[in-house]
Amino acid sequence: MPLSLESPLDELRSLPARVASSLRREGVVTLRQVLDWLPFRHEDRTYNAQPLLSASPFPSCHQLLVLRVEQRRFGGRGGMVCAHCEVIASGAMSARLTLRWFGVPYIKKILVEGQTLFAFGKIKEQRGQWVMDHPEFEIADSTDAEPGLHTGRITPIYRLRSGINQKQLRTAIWHALEVLQPEWVPDRLPKPRADGEFAGCSRFACLRELHFPADASKLSQARRYLALEEFTLLQLRVLNQRQQRLEQGGIAHRDWSLADALLKALPFTLTQAQQRCLEEIRADMQRPCPMSRLLHGDVGSGKTVLAFLAMAAAVARGHQAVLMAPTQILAEQHYAKARLWLEPLGIPLRLRTGSRSEQHGADLLAAAPTSKAIGEMVIGTHALLHDLGALDRLGLVVIDEQHKFGVAQRARLIRAEQSPDVLVMTATPIPRTLTLTLYGELDVSTIDQRPAQRGGITTRIRTPKCLEQAAEFVLTQLREGRQAYLVFPLIEESEKSSMGAATKGHKQWQKLLPGIQVGLLHGRMSGEQKEKVMREFHRGEIQALVSTTVIEVGVDVPNASIMIIHDADRFGLAALHQLRGRIGRGTHQSYCILLTGDEDPEAQEKLRIMEQTHDGFVISEEDLRRRGPGDVLGQAQSGSAPLRFGDFLADTRLISLARTLAQRILSRDPKLEEPRWEDLRQVLLQAPAQGASAMQ
Repeated sequence: MPLSLESPLDELRSLPARVASSLRREGVVTLRQVLDWLPFRHEDRTYNAQPLLSASPFPSCHQLLVLRVEQRRFGGRGGMVCAHCEVIASGAMSARLTLRWFGVPYIKKILVEGQTLFAFGKIKEQRGQWVMDHPEFEIADSTDAEPGLHTGRITPIYRLRSGINQKQLRTAIWHALEVLQPEWVPDRLPKPRADGEFAGCSRFACLRELHFPADASKLSQARRYLALEEFTLLQLRVLNQRQQRLEQGGIAHRDWSLADALLKALPFTLTQAQQRCLEEIRADMQRPCPMSRLLHGDVGSGKTVLAFLAMAAAVARGHQAVLMAPTQILAEQHYAKARLWLEPLGIPLRLRTGSRSEQHGADLLAAAPTSKAIGEMVIGTHALLHDLGALDRLGLVVIDEQHKFGVAQRARLIRAEQSPDVLVMTATPIPRTLTLTLYGELDVSTIDQRPAQRGGITTRIRTPKCLEQAAEFVLTQLREGRQAYLVFPLIEESEKSSMGAATKGHKQWQKLLPGIQVGLLHGRMSGEQKEKVMREFHRGEIQALVSTTVIEVGVDVPNASIMIIHDADRFGLAALHQLRGRIGRGTHQSYCILLTGDEDPEAQEKLRIMEQTHDGFVISEEDLRRRGPGDVLGQAQSGSAPLRFGDFLADTRLISLARTLAQRILSRDPKLEEPRWEDLRQVLLQAPAQGASAMQ
């Protein structure tokens, strides 16, 4: 029977039986499974033909002739095995190099005088000799595997399971690739353009190059092609989910009288960007299919008021509108603002958090006629998930800072049988590549304009030596009636870290700001304690608030115009931008001081970006480039697999091409019924979206 991708590894006659046995114990039994075990990185183990050696922090690969092997016993743990070798360079003998292994006596049985080796490792000088400890090595004339499989080339490095080592896995994949036929590996993408970047690429060729690349440029092209394939698969999934959701049928919210009344009553005028986003939301909600929209706006851009306008429209005809916030502080802040703006319109309101549950205007629900009853607005935290029985008339779900929730938590609130409209909001600026990839099934509205009445923010980098000078400036501002945030990365000091702690910082700032009421806020405080502190800060009873990043999301105190961030280099750019967004929310000029003692050029460059721009989208692109995508959608709670080529998520062109390809495939063959898409269809059916869908 001819081989195929589904053939058992046992049928590979050239594969050593012990390797097949080890893989079988780990559940890897077919050619497809072993080929799908992709390397997560590569090491440059190409042969160094230089005749002279030198110490280096970077590993290198050398061809060696074994002169003598000895074992020195000490310590009762197998001692040390030394292989004294001569470097072979350009056909001539040159320098001497000693390979050493500690505690692995069996090495002496493998190496013998006269063998030719390829050894890879770091070279150091010790007592006038060149030595290499615990090198990766390969015997050039070995019959157990192909010469140059593990060294002397760009070598794949795999994430391992307990019963497999790198050499066994490479050997299995090598032998599988030896019998692999192009027709076994159908392409999952349309044929690339003959004059484009991926000309000549196929899934078959790129898998070979990914496992055992001929050179760095071919490896790079193979990785990009397979990343394009992965992103296209993800786009196909989210576009399919989007279409299914649109076909479900939902509620047409056509009565916007309450929303219009709220709009007229607001003490300010919406910006042009807010007006544009509101019209997009309104058009979606008036259609008889569920809205799926991301409201994407920088800190302080005015997303909350748009959410309230949408919620007012949702409750006008008896439905419930729910807003779920990630913290009790933020939920209570939204609730207070809702009472101020919405209660005068006769809209019933309810708050549900872990420690508070209250209701206002309940009598309106009973008094209003059933056909035109005003619905109910419910604002809360994840505590809403324990009260789902009371949410039986959902018309709109608003999720604030939605990446703070896990996928499973969102899914419990957004139940398919009710088909509510969904508006997810985030003040975390999301790079366009992540928006296309991870929010592919959502329509996106972007508020790219700050309200005109907001004051500006000046950001400056300073060293800890300037702390007393900064404290004098803060004191001057506080005496003029302003308020300040003093942010630390830790709650308490740690022996393992030199970072500043809020508890110690609180005592320090009490001394630096004599006569000033200095508060303390951190995540270990109880809900009641945090609520009390924030209430006092809102009222101005606390003038300076020492805090951790618990204030990062949504805290709104317009009078706070100063922020000092200790150990600013320890925060990511996105976190710094979120923290800075707590000031500049009133009409006063605001100031953000980034304290850092780190003189590392990279850390300084990162902080200078905060000095140079307040554009959250510029900052987020830079943060993605530096730190990678991270857990943007809370997917750690969803059980979905990570992206294998997530490092390409910063590549706008590649992501856009994947989106275009997915749209082209579905426009021509919506059900993927053509024979050429058989493999693609099977892959899409087998697993959920790897990037974690925002609406899952």
